[in-house]
Amino acid sequence: MQNNPLRTSHQEAQPLVTFIVTFYNLPVQMLCKCIDSILALSLKCEEREILIIDDGSEVSPMNSLMQYGDKIIYIRQPNGGLSVARNKGIETATGKYLQFVDADDYLVATPYNHCLDIICTNSDIDMVMFDFSDNTANQQSFSDQPIVSGTEYMLKNNIHGTACCYLFQRTVLSDLRFTPDIWHEDEEFTPQLLIRAERLCVTNAKAYYYYKHSGSITTQADNESIDKRLSDIRGVIKRLYMICDRVPRSERLAMQRRIAQLTMDYIYQNIILKRSSQALEQCITELRNDGLFPLPDRDYSQKYKWFRQMSNHRLGRAILLRTLPLLKRER
Repeated sequence: MQNNPLRTSHQEAQPLVTFIVTFYNLPVQMLCKCIDSILALSLKCEEREILIIDDGSEVSPMNSLMQYGDKIIYIRQPNGGLSVARNKGIETATGKYLQFVDADDYLVATPYNHCLDIICTNSDIDMVMFDFSDNTANQQSFSDQPIVSGTEYMLKNNIHGTACCYLFQRTVLSDLRFTPDIWHEDEEFTPQLLIRAERLCVTNAKAYYYYKHSGSITTQADNESIDKRLSDIRGVIKRLYMICDRVPRSERLAMQRRIAQLTMDYIYQNIILKRSSQALEQCITELRNDGLFPLPDRDYSQKYKWFRQMSNHRLGRAILLRTLPLLKRER
């Protein structure tokens, strides 16, 4: 095992995939399960590179990682947050493709091997977008959509923002990096990556196991966490909105769709988390001042059309404020 980015001689050939595993204050057994899931894939040793980015954990997992020898590269850095850890992985990686993995999750062998088959069969694929699951059911059959550009896909489809659910060529990144010190960093990163991808394959393979736990940001209900979560979402939306002026028309239209979806979700989260008419009206005023409200009159989806109509006037917002928390509780 290496504890710095230096490589031994047998690693000189470019790996096919670099797996960037971010770790912070988790049980080391989770990290080992994650690493084992990568080692179980159909890649040869020289075809994979596994970077463990320890973001300043209180206790280093290095002793428990000695069993993996030079199969992994361990990098420890001062705590800077998930974005900083992933950016360190990007800077260190040498693989043709990159895959982000959170240390408390793992890759599912059969569906992920299907994703690897896609990039091996189509060497010019920029990005493979797959699905995730929170159960261990074994998937055996897969369906792939026709290859399109990321812009074309985003123009016609809603997307999941999570950065762990796609495999992509490192060269597609250019200067794109994660914004430090924010939550929901994936929502800012993913649409920008998609408009850079000229050849995207979307598959229904459930290749990523997502572990739900009580420590995630979506479960933190104190006022400070709620305010940061909402503030960071709004910041992401505003930065994506500013990008629209600097990209060609087709990419701008795709980005506008994503911005509208995120803005709708931002209003929804304000209703669910704040449950206050005053807070909701303040949210609407701020969005209006930013040029983000009213929501664009587009046929993105039935849910979007319904939400847009309801949120566009005070009475509709009052109804949303009364009913949405009840609907969420029933689910």
